[in-house]
Amino acid sequence: MVALASSGTRALLHKCPRLSARLSSSSHLRSGRKAPDKINYNTRISFDDAPDAEHVTYKRVTANDLEHCHEPPRRVKMLVRDFIEDSLYNPHYGYFPKQADIFTAIEPIDISKLDNVVHFQAEVAERYAAYGPDGEGPGRQIWHTPTELFKPWYGRAIAQCLVSEYLLKYFPYEDFIIYEIGAGNGTLALDILDYLRERYPEVYERTRYNIIEISGNLVQLQRKKLCGVHDCVNVVHKSVFRWDTLEPSPCFFLAMEVIDNFAHDMIRYDLRTLEPYQGLITIDAHGDFSTYYTRVTDPLIASFLALRRRLMHAPPIPRLLKLSSTFRTLYTNLPFAPNLSPPEYIPTRLLTLLRTLRRHFPRHRLLLSDFSSLPDTIEGVNAPVVQTRYRNETVPCTTLLVKQGYFDIFFPTDFEKLRDMYEDVLAQPLQLSAAQENVLPRSPLSTTASPLWLDNSFFSSYRPKNVRPSTDGALSASGIPAGERKSDVFTHAEFLSTYADLNKTRLRNGENPLLELYQNVKFLF
Repeated sequence: MVALASSGTRALLHKCPRLSARLSSSSHLRSGRKAPDKINYNTRISFDDAPDAEHVTYKRVTANDLEHCHEPPRRVKMLVRDFIEDSLYNPHYGYFPKQADIFTAIEPIDISKLDNVVHFQAEVAERYAAYGPDGEGPGRQIWHTPTELFKPWYGRAIAQCLVSEYLLKYFPYEDFIIYEIGAGNGTLALDILDYLRERYPEVYERTRYNIIEISGNLVQLQRKKLCGVHDCVNVVHKSVFRWDTLEPSPCFFLAMEVIDNFAHDMIRYDLRTLEPYQGLITIDAHGDFSTYYTRVTDPLIASFLALRRRLMHAPPIPRLLKLSSTFRTLYTNLPFAPNLSPPEYIPTRLLTLLRTLRRHFPRHRLLLSDFSSLPDTIEGVNAPVVQTRYRNETVPCTTLLVKQGYFDIFFPTDFEKLRDMYEDVLAQPLQLSAAQENVLPRSPLSTTASPLWLDNSFFSSYRPKNVRPSTDGALSASGIPAGERKSDVFTHAEFLSTYADLNKTRLRNGENPLLELYQNVKFLF
């Protein structure tokens, strides 16, 4: 596995950056020159030390610039989020187009016939084995989701959640419109639509199911699996980050097990001044990686940090260092003390998604689920897991600097902070062109002449704290503006206890793997 990070000695150096610095120093001692340290481990390293002169001249690129490259680039530099996006999604060598394979059970697992959780896990392992052994080099990157393990019952629980909200708020005035990103093999969509057709035929007749999919291979798979069975499915081959179409109607937006692979940026704080610095990755002519830091100039990073300050989410710096400049000076002058805080990975692409939802889906309701914590992460705050499959074993790495396309890179999500970010973004004024504003229909329950712009406090000064203002000016039965319930965070077990048919996933000994597994997963709804 180590050889995949790079070739020869470089792989070992990327595995252990401290050893890298040591070996680099020894070579420079032989030449009589001082070793350049790119890692910023101690106080002798300062931001006045420029990166290698050659690296400064490298072309700055983004993941979008590299989409047409058939091989990983050389002699370039990029933000950490662009390196992650290129590694995961490049259509020619990215991890998802070339390596990933979603575990799919051809026949659903009959959970009621299994004795206990151990028996259930053995059944899953047996089905994994059916994929065959790995050959030389990186194996097929097989991973599973609760959608696949517990089909169709997991998908039916999601469907019950959505249809309950739809019947309560919109039926029969509006169509049932669903958008899903990261739809994988299309299993979740199939289970949801089968359930609606079986249990709620009057809702199914008004259902429109839209999938936004970045992978060309998955687009073909989803169309083959879904479009011939359900006429209401529309699969759009596009990245959600490039979505530019206004959805004027109320809709539900699904993001299930997808935001963990959203690219993050890396920042570190100067412990003397507490100024944030953005991390960049350089790739030299030999394919070697390096990192260096500059003052924050990227607009997306800057806007995320501004949002965090507005929400009063404290940066991950020890309290004493934040309170006293004197203490910071003493601390950073200690022998071998770092002059930079540990790396922090910030969810800048997630912020982009929230803004896309606000602008292009102004009347949406978001249902999102993903990991809230992860084992075997690399060093840093909110750091990812970097792993691959090698000779039938999953192997975690200790660095982000690995060969593009061979490694999965996925992050945990702080759901409480995500909820705060999401509600703040939705509270911002909606900037629409005149043409877009005319496209937005008014709800049949609306009585306001300008539903998107009229202050809802016009009718009443009372506003419950758990309700956000209505975007369409609709009135409730009491005559005051009907607002959307603010999102909340639920554990995996809490959510599924509410919406799933637990009798279908109960083992013979009474255990329920649907509730007991995935304890590090949460929902936002």
